[in-house]
Amino acid sequence: MKFKANTGEYSLLDSGDGRKLERFGKFIFSRPCAAAVWKPSLPPGRWEQADAIFDRDGGNSWQFNTEIPTSWNITVSGITFKLSTTDFGHVGLFPEQAGTWGWLNSALRVRNAAPLSVLNLFAYSGGATLAAAKGGAKVCHLDASRGMTQRARENADINGLNDAPIRWIVDDVIKFMDREVRRGNSYDAIILDPPSFGRGKSKEVFKIERDIMGLMGKCRKLLSRNARFLFLSCHTPAFTPSVLENILAQSLPQKAASISAGELYLSGRPPALPVPSGTYALWQAKGAGRQ
Repeated sequence: MKFKANTGEYSLLDSGDGRKLERFGKFIFSRPCAAAVWKPSLPPGRWEQADAIFDRDGGNSWQFNTEIPTSWNITVSGITFKLSTTDFGHVGLFPEQAGTWGWLNSALRVRNAAPLSVLNLFAYSGGATLAAAKGGAKVCHLDASRGMTQRARENADINGLNDAPIRWIVDDVIKFMDREVRRGNSYDAIILDPPSFGRGKSKEVFKIERDIMGLMGKCRKLLSRNARFLFLSCHTPAFTPSVLENILAQSLPQKAASISAGELYLSGRPPALPVPSGTYALWQAKGAGRQ
């Protein structure tokens, strides 16, 4: 399955020599990109027009060539995000997921039926949460970062979703899932984008190579009897589409279900070359995509 991206006010302008040149609304950023081992397509003069440059050489640092506001908003795939530069070079948006958000919005629409329940793990700034809510789903948004959860709530406010049925949870993912299993709760769909390495609210350590299979076992316990899908994505280099496909094949029931897998991309208009920016695998109950 390929997800058609509506990147809106985001655009990949160019990539190469280990960097990417991107437009976020009015501002152009140059940031590191390990996958871009090819040569840039645009002349150096276009790269020199960047409003801000982020480097990791000698420590994380920004060079600002234009005054960048403390925050600004852009719309991607029909969702408006509040952006700001961070010490890690992030801005509060992973645009390679834009196609996923568009797909979620339609996949969760169910006519003449009760809203579907969705669990969004490692939920970051809420792109998938808001896409699911716009599709009419009830969403549990879970992230260990209080600051990032607050940003997701601000994004919900910007999108007019203050009254949407969203639970905002700041907690360690594993501990929360264990409690949900004990409570007997379940979800019709699960979305997760685990980090390679992370720390929970109480400094719990998550390592994807060690913990992914246990995490998927908990996901299986939390999927409802009429579950529609589980969407797993990650940005760990060794976790290729085939690896994710194998993980889902071993972790989830195969009867009356299908698995597809692929790469997530940043893409733009020519001459910009598409940049692989993560992988995904989708487990989907047969017939779940029908309206």
